Amino acid sequence: MEYDVVIVGGGPSGLSTAIRLKQLAEQQGKEVSVCLLEKGSEIGAHILSGAVLEPHALAELIPDWQERGAPLNTPAGEDRLLFLTEAGAHKLPTPPQMGNHGNYIISLGNLCRWLGEQAEALGVEIYPGFAAAEVLYHEDGSVKGVATGDLGIGKDGQPGHNFQPGMELHAKQTIFAEGCRGSVTKELWAKFNLRDGVDPQTYGIGIKELWEIDPAKHQPGLIVHTVGWPLQSDTYGGSFLYHLENNLVAVGMVVGLDYKNPWLSPYEEFQRYKTHPAIRGFFDGARRISYGARALSEGGYQSVPKLTFPGGLLIGDTAGFLNVPKIKGTHMAMKSGMVAAEAVFEHLFKEGAGAEATEYAEQIKKSWLWEELYKVRNIRPAFKWGLFGALAYGAIDTYVFKGKAPWTMRHHDDHSQLGDKNAHPKIDYPKPDGKLTFDRLSSVFLSATNHEENQQCHLRLKDESVAISVNYAKYGAPETRYCPAGVYEILGEEEGQPRLQINGQNCLHCKTCDIKDPTQNINWTVPEGGGGPTYPNM
Repeated sequence: MEYDVVIVGGGPSGLSTAIRLKQLAEQQGKEVSVCLLEKGSEIGAHILSGAVLEPHALAELIPDWQERGAPLNTPAGEDRLLFLTEAGAHKLPTPPQMGNHGNYIISLGNLCRWLGEQAEALGVEIYPGFAAAEVLYHEDGSVKGVATGDLGIGKDGQPGHNFQPGMELHAKQTIFAEGCRGSVTKELWAKFNLRDGVDPQTYGIGIKELWEIDPAKHQPGLIVHTVGWPLQSDTYGGSFLYHLENNLVAVGMVVGLDYKNPWLSPYEEFQRYKTHPAIRGFFDGARRISYGARALSEGGYQSVPKLTFPGGLLIGDTAGFLNVPKIKGTHMAMKSGMVAAEAVFEHLFKEGAGAEATEYAEQIKKSWLWEELYKVRNIRPAFKWGLFGALAYGAIDTYVFKGKAPWTMRHHDDHSQLGDKNAHPKIDYPKPDGKLTFDRLSSVFLSATNHEENQQCHLRLKDESVAISVNYAKYGAPETRYCPAGVYEILGEEEGQPRLQINGQNCLHCKTCDIKDPTQNINWTVPEGGGGPTYPNM
């Protein structure tokens, strides 16, 4: 199938690109054919975020969003930032980056569903349930488009009775909006050396639950962030608790994936956090209704790769556009998509323009997105001094240097930070009580995760022996703890024959294993399209 533009990914950046392209075509009386692929079963199915939205990118894209019924229903109210100790909570001043006046507490999945409707009304062809499995190239090496995965391939790698070959989608420009750690984006990084001369991307894992709480305890618009307990002061992370409409509360935790202790489990730390005296009261008489997890790109300014290559470009969290101290990326994802659309539209109609839309990178650097990213570039790497050092540096950087310090701190690969299992204390996590704290499998059930069972596992080991000879022997099988969905299990320990079992059907598509595996032996590839979670209201 031939298009002017193919967009890989139906998150806020991909949808904003599609909408802006069609708006420009309408304004200028030109035809541009746009196709958008989404690996989830529907737009929004795989979208997970806190989320507090800064609406100015949305207002730039769709100025009359309120009249059109965009699902921004809960204006941000009180901001609270707490430092937790095991038994106490101390209120901290809210840094200016974390102030939320004028913002909205939203379900990002529902916003994407609404953006999908706007895109389709403009004539964008949206194909949910189709995962881009490979990049296609012209003979000269430029990107030609993508191919979706074959359906109906059995565990043995052979076509089954329900086999359907994938589709090839060709485009003049292919825009990759896969979100954090995109599976085909990794291939592009390598092929076009997009990461040469920039810092490694660094990541966090975000784990989230949605609760329906007692109306008497509900405070629409309340935003609570915490740092400190249960994480040690050398582990980057913090929590969020957002009161939406209809007695709903989104609660979650982000843990930086540069942590050193291989015994740490981000999932269990999150469960512990809910038991804190300052937090647990919100959940008395409440009901948990959804669960999910997703990695996010935290490297910021230093880690943004080269954004363009012959035949395509990178946008959104795939490119690493996230403001860490603000804990927000949606406004940046949307803005990068709009800038990309404007650059690509101009490129499509320029005589002798060539295969690479270099205008995009130039225009990004002139936008508010780039300035915002630059100003906060040192906040996350300052955590090398621990929580208190980072808080002190953050205050100096914000109030004294105003984000314009004459230096730029560097990042390291997350997977290289994990320490030997014998050099770190084991962590004794309490058993779940089934009311406030839960095991992973009952949580995965709430994510409505499903994969066609008779398919090849999409989590591939480059060398199967490494799982035991290195990961188990040296690090105590950390994949059994950093995965928030119970995908990885060690069986046979009792008989002295440990082996790794991969339960791929549990996978939430968070990409943490692909990022944190210490030998980079796990390769996350796309399963059959439509597989994975189906998040409601997340």
